[in-house]
Amino acid sequence: MVLGKVKSFVVSYDCLNDSNVPVFSSGDCVSGRVVIEVTGEIRVKSLKIHAKGFAKVRWTESRNAGSNTAYTQNYTEEVEYLNHRDILIGHERDDDNSEEGLTTIHSGRHEYAFSFELPQTPLATSFEGKHGSVRYWVKAELHRPWLLPMKSKKEFTVFEHIDINTPLLLSPQAGTKDKTLCCWFCTSGPISLSAKIERKGYTPGESIQIFAEIENCSSRMVVPKAAIYQTQTFFAKGKMKEIKQLVANLRGESLSSGKTETWNGKMLKIPPVSPSILDCSIIRVEYSLMVYVDIPGAMNLSLNLPLVIGTIPLHPFGSRTSSVSSQCSMTMSWLGMSLPERPEAPPAYAEVVTEEQRQSCLEVSSGREDFDGPLFAYIQEFRFQPPPPYSEIDPNPDQARRTEERRPDTCPSR
Repeated sequence: MVLGKVKSFVVSYDCLNDSNVPVFSSGDCVSGRVVIEVTGEIRVKSLKIHAKGFAKVRWTESRNAGSNTAYTQNYTEEVEYLNHRDILIGHERDDDNSEEGLTTIHSGRHEYAFSFELPQTPLATSFEGKHGSVRYWVKAELHRPWLLPMKSKKEFTVFEHIDINTPLLLSPQAGTKDKTLCCWFCTSGPISLSAKIERKGYTPGESIQIFAEIENCSSRMVVPKAAIYQTQTFFAKGKMKEIKQLVANLRGESLSSGKTETWNGKMLKIPPVSPSILDCSIIRVEYSLMVYVDIPGAMNLSLNLPLVIGTIPLHPFGSRTSSVSSQCSMTMSWLGMSLPERPEAPPAYAEVVTEEQRQSCLEVSSGREDFDGPLFAYIQEFRFQPPPPYSEIDPNPDQARRTEERRPDTCPSR
């Protein structure tokens, strides 16, 4: 019998997204198939798959051990995130070449499905750096008697999702610095810089609105600038290697002596970049926005504002994982989203809330741990308190008149 030949042997994934790119996250089910196309018949001992995911770092450093002696020190480290094996055809033993227990694959195209679940624990996001990487792949091996195994490997992407709709990543970032230039015994006026951004968390494709004020009281011409930097940090054997790369930048107008420039939301767009990696023990990927003043002949005056590049974009009042937005949603639904065009006198308190309702709500609200938060606690405290007496006539007209007479015409000097 003439043995057939394997025409193609590939691994493919069942992609669930529109872009047809295999992207998964922790807890997802990874499914796919091993496609074998043969001409004629072949006999197979086994068809196996091996799914692997790991972070790995490696770099070398040259060291001197004497006047004429030098050696190279290697630094390597690895963290495993996934290790799964499965047999699609045949049996575990494939070291012998016996003819027993073989499976015949006939001529044509054949698909063998596989599936496995990624660990529920946090995984590191797929990444390729200068001194390290985070990779995930599935490798298939076709074992036949008297022949070397055929192998096919295909990578897939893992994103450990970072939701920027959290209080920490929604908090504004700001800073202020100044610097005085000196030249021998002469001292010029200071250069001051203050900058602020609306939040800490962004996603690729968003634009950062930069609010800044630059005042140049020195005798030199200066230029305000801003830049986004990516910092890759690798750890191995107690050592650290750091790489800093420019991601995006912008330039303001030159400022002569005595001039001031204000940025009222100057836009700096974030290009397609890898998300931040913050939970891996040997690789960290961090971002920062540097707002600085380029000073000729002197060190720049700079402010570093930390950034986190996430995967889940901003959804005001719509994120299921944001405690702030969920509290705001409850608050707005309780208070109502619209106001009447003309104010009307409120109904009597007894018509709206009975004494039994007020007492029961106070007893229940004390045990609500699910709605813990300063905003909700503040609303609950005053939710069933009687409103103040309503009147369209000011009950203290004399006091308001005296307050108005004491008000100065101009703002006091700072």
